[in-house]
Amino acid sequence: MDPILQLLQKDARLTLQEIAKLTRSKLDAVKKKIARYEKDGVIVGYKTVINRELVQEKDRTVRALIEVNVVPQKDLGFDKVAERIFRFPEVTSCYLLSGSYDLLLVVEGKDLHTVSRFIAEKLSPMENVRGTVTHFLLKKYKEDGILLRSRDEDKRLAITY
Repeated sequence: MDPILQLLQKDARLTLQEIAKLTRSKLDAVKKKIARYEKDGVIVGYKTVINRELVQEKDRTVRALIEVNVVPQKDLGFDKVAERIFRFPEVTSCYLLSGSYDLLLVVEGKDLHTVSRFIAEKLSPMENVRGTVTHFLLKKYKEDGILLRSRDEDKRLAITY
């Protein structure tokens, strides 16, 4: 992979000057390359990885990983079915897999009931969906190669009798 892409993937906050210095490239060449990557759809966005456990929110979201078994459509394969599924606002990520299940979804909702209702009322009844297995996300330790640290835990020893 292009070193510019590797650097941006690791830290999208790097300035053009820092990228040019780190890749030993000219600033103008780096600018043009990044602009071309954005135009061609190689770079589709920039994001911040947030450790949600450290954010004080009233409305914490519930995340679930859902394995979906589907029937591919004739002459269209999995793409058309996947597109119908990933268009739901509850679906934040959608992946085609090899193995026992065809699609892996990351779904978010305001609570467990919201996610369950999405599965029961929208996802499972879909024509090409044969089955689902849902895993609720309890804790994240690492995301996109970044370690997520939790609040300092009480390291006092428990009193035993």
